Amino acid sequence: MSAAHHQERLMTVLLGPHVSEKTTDVADRHNQTVFKVRRDSTKKEVKKAVEMMFEVTVTSVQVVNCRGKIKRFGKGWGQRQNWKKAYVTLAEGDSIDFLGAE
Repeated sequence: MSAAHHQERLMTVLLGPHVSEKTTDVADRHNQTVFKVRRDSTKKEVKKAVEMMFEVTVTSVQVVNCRGKIKRFGKGWGQRQNWKKAYVTLAEGDSIDFLGAE
């Protein structure tokens, strides 16, 4: 894989932050940030992508595969897409601010 292709792949690994009550509690207690990531991404790719995009130091990454909910769609049943989230632990003193507030 060429360097340019690898750089492009890292730019598409992170799909966005996952914000919920649990993730805000984890962020306050353990200096972790939670991201929704591609289903085919690895821990190493997530670590490199976060370090490249936000210029922070990542100490560890835990990845969770989440199953899509089974829901009713009209008369029939269907299932939402499965997805993956990553809990990224940042080094002491580093933080990621999504809102850009000072």
